[in-house]
Amino acid sequence: MIRSRAPYIFFGLAALITLSAVIFWSPRVVRSANHFLTDKEKSSETVNSEPQVNRSQTKPTEELAKPSIKPSITPNLKDPAALVDQFAKAIQTADIDGISKLINKNSLDTATLNRLKELCTSPLQLRQIGPIREIGELEMNDHSRWALTLDGRTPGGDQIVLDLRRMDGKWMIEKITLPSDQGASTPIPMSLDSLGTADAFLQAILKQDCEAALRFTDQTTISDAKLAALCILFEEGNYRLRKSKPLRAIFQRADAAGYLAYVQSSDASQDAQFSMTLHHPVGKSNWIVSEINLDQLLADYTKRIAGGDSYFTPLVKNPAGGETLAIYFEFDQDQMNRRTHRQLEIVARILLSDPGKKITLSGHTDAMGTKDYNNSLSGRRATVVRDALTKFGVNQGQIVTLAKGDSQPRRPNVMENGKDNPEGRRANRRTEIYLDF
Repeated sequence: MIRSRAPYIFFGLAALITLSAVIFWSPRVVRSANHFLTDKEKSSETVNSEPQVNRSQTKPTEELAKPSIKPSITPNLKDPAALVDQFAKAIQTADIDGISKLINKNSLDTATLNRLKELCTSPLQLRQIGPIREIGELEMNDHSRWALTLDGRTPGGDQIVLDLRRMDGKWMIEKITLPSDQGASTPIPMSLDSLGTADAFLQAILKQDCEAALRFTDQTTISDAKLAALCILFEEGNYRLRKSKPLRAIFQRADAAGYLAYVQSSDASQDAQFSMTLHHPVGKSNWIVSEINLDQLLADYTKRIAGGDSYFTPLVKNPAGGETLAIYFEFDQDQMNRRTHRQLEIVARILLSDPGKKITLSGHTDAMGTKDYNNSLSGRRATVVRDALTKFGVNQGQIVTLAKGDSQPRRPNVMENGKDNPEGRRANRRTEIYLDF
């Protein structure tokens, strides 16, 4: 029996009509749905359906003016000088986050951090000349101290002091000492450890400020003559502290410390050195300089300034004990040269700091000439030194003068073979200034 194909044809036509209706009505459905979108959604749909463009051109001007981001600091852990330089740059840009990366987290307490933020309210400015200097070492090659001098805060500038320590071959800022919110109360603070005291003492000597230097010394063991001699040596030798590791610890104890001070001549052609010992008196907060050994510095001075004549030195031993300053004269002369006047100005400042001090001036000659003439000449040499000191303001009542003639030579006037000894006679033509009263 053959079935009729009419039903199949009918269903096929129905499917075809349905498909055509779907295709015809779908755009209208989309348009109708779009009618219910919010304006924001329509804008987004429009942008997403369009080709990509440079969106920066469509942003408002105020969105473009964003603050620049400071570059991330990676601490230089191998070079302490470079680490300090990084810190200096960070404070000049008020980069607190960068500073925090350079300092040991255990060392940056809340008070220090808050004070640092206060200082960096605006970028700090460093002094233009010599803003960064190395103070010295508390432990050789492992613990160093640096100072950054700020400009324009107080006369002389405030300092930020950084202690750096090396551990496992890496350097980190272990401690930071900031200037107080009141600024520097005195030109040189007294609440210092042994290294700080040694540095403050030397800074006073460099400035030829004997009065300030005296504050850091034990005056029962450091004579005024030695202090004056150190000032004279620094000025006449034109010495400056060596830039790299100018102070290096020899030993460190709870109540005593020793340092080597390294200096250079003005042309930096060679180093010279001298040693200092400091002690910490019981019951006191301050360290003081208790001993200075100038032997090596005097040797360098006499080699460069005095032509190798070791007797031609500003500091000599006094037969009565202690140390004496020596002022030298040319043959048969009782007038001082310009350099001698400068030496006496340094002595005068020490005397003016304590009007109760007295000094003895003893004039001397070489053996040329008669006894009477030499006694007279030596007296005039003592008198001319006294007159120069009074012109600098020293009370004449503080000065005692003596005429020794040729009775106390420092060096033989003749050699062993009986011949004249010009170098020896040169050392004998002098006025000695005995300050230890």
